[in-house]
Amino acid sequence: IIPRAVEKILMQMRVLQDQNWEFEMKASFLEIYNEELRDLLCKKNTGKGSNTKKSLPKISIKRNAEGKSFVENLTKTKIETKDADCGISELERVMATAARSRSVACTNMNAQSSRGHSVFMLHLTGVHKEDGTRVEGVLNLCDLAGSERLDRSGAGSDAKRLKETQSINKSLSCLGDVFNALASGAAHVPYRNSKLTYLLQDCLSGDGKALMFVNLSPTILSKHESLCSLRFAQRVNKVELGKATKNVKYGK
Repeated sequence: IIPRAVEKILMQMRVLQDQNWEFEMKASFLEIYNEELRDLLCKKNTGKGSNTKKSLPKISIKRNAEGKSFVENLTKTKIETKDADCGISELERVMATAARSRSVACTNMNAQSSRGHSVFMLHLTGVHKEDGTRVEGVLNLCDLAGSERLDRSGAGSDAKRLKETQSINKSLSCLGDVFNALASGAAHVPYRNSKLTYLLQDCLSGDGKALMFVNLSPTILSKHESLCSLRFAQRVNKVELGKATKNVKYGK
């Protein structure tokens, strides 16, 4: 999905560049592991005697003066916009770097099970060369780790895997609570109950648009997980976010 989405954006940029627009595009990739944010593109200090935890800057979710969220200290890698082939090559390197940093492990259900949620962020900025109009936006592509049943995954026999499973299931439950609150028009939406929902608040609060894909297993053994996924999708389908707003600053 990520390469196809970026390729489509680059195609549209080429059209607009002929209309005196200039664009800048930067990519970020993070993981939410046990309710902690991890920068998947950060260059880790591998020197002898170095303390990795102290060397790496802490990344955290902040809100700017306009009330928009951003991730402080998150690496942003520039993606070429004028040469599409070069841009896709740079994107592939970003994805390869992130893949090497992902938290994965073997369980009874999956040889390479994601042990946290990952979020790819594409930061877009466009400026019209004649009138100075400036547009900004962010595309978030989130890969949610699937909920797990301990009796099938076998994670309960390993303390580390158990903690990961509990964290994954809790954050997915918090996401479900957010969708329930949005669908019912509740006065309070519990975005702050997890790092996942707090990070995605701008995507789900009416300023943007959101689309969810739900993957199902065709096997009988996985019918319980499939039914849970379908019920979750049904809750999501009841949510109406309203019309998205453009982030435009007009020049003089």
